[in-house]
Amino acid sequence: MKRRVFLKKAAWSACALSATSLVTCSSNSSDHTRGKEMTALQLSLAQWSLHRQFTDGHLDPNDFASIAINTYGINAVEYVNQFYADSGEDEKFWITMKERADSVGVNSLLIMVDDEGDLGIANDLERKESVENHYKWVNAAKMLGCHSIRVNAFGESDKTLFRSAIIDSMGQLSDYAAKENINIIIENHGLYSSDGKLITEIIEQVNKPNFGTLPDFGNWCLSAKWGSTQGDCSEAYDRYQGVSELLPFAKGVSAKSYDFNEKGEDTKIDYFKMLEIVKKSGYRGHIGIEYEGEVLSEHEGILATKVLIEKAWKSLE
Repeated sequence: MKRRVFLKKAAWSACALSATSLVTCSSNSSDHTRGKEMTALQLSLAQWSLHRQFTDGHLDPNDFASIAINTYGINAVEYVNQFYADSGEDEKFWITMKERADSVGVNSLLIMVDDEGDLGIANDLERKESVENHYKWVNAAKMLGCHSIRVNAFGESDKTLFRSAIIDSMGQLSDYAAKENINIIIENHGLYSSDGKLITEIIEQVNKPNFGTLPDFGNWCLSAKWGSTQGDCSEAYDRYQGVSELLPFAKGVSAKSYDFNEKGEDTKIDYFKMLEIVKKSGYRGHIGIEYEGEVLSEHEGILATKVLIEKAWKSLE
């Protein structure tokens, strides 16, 4: 059986198996993130919020969907490929993951993809390899019923070389993903990927309907990659400007949170201001909780972020 035919049958088979589920099957990359009318708040949970517990074995990554709904009352999830590095090409695994999510009424939104090579590298052969490394995650997203995979826009230090390379790779990857009805989305993750103006120019030049953004409330360091120590950031892009610039192309929003003050508000990000920007942009998709603080436990941090988002959203009604 050809791969694309297999993927299509697998996706619909998974839907059939979960006929009693709260999840319905539809076109993955249809743009459901835009609308004139205000909609109710839709929350999702980013798997990275629990990365320490998944890494140390306290939690099983394969149980992520049930954890999201049963522990946090959240019925949409965003996976991280790092927890499934050995299963990227395992079609049976992803069909089973789809069935598990459907069985508890959880919608799989996207896969965040890391460590598959720099897409903004100038060397043609290296760039081609990086692009093709992402194909398996497009296929996995298709089988899961996701609408997108999130990629990193890293590569050359020279902006001109980076821009040319990333335009080429994103065009190639978007074309491949379009065949599977999957979106390719860039998240601001540091360096040039956190230059909102540059990324919007790149998106406009690539000009593919399934190529967009995942604006993150955090990660606006221009002098270091995401994951570097805080002291590495000597230059930062204005987070509110950056989110505003990326929102017109957004197919998801990542509500990064860190630590909280006595009022339950994030100490780095004005959530009231940020969510007002999101609302006014016309974005109507999910807002993903991505707790990354050190003071509260992961469990407490997720709950605190959820309460803060709900409070800020309600204040804007």
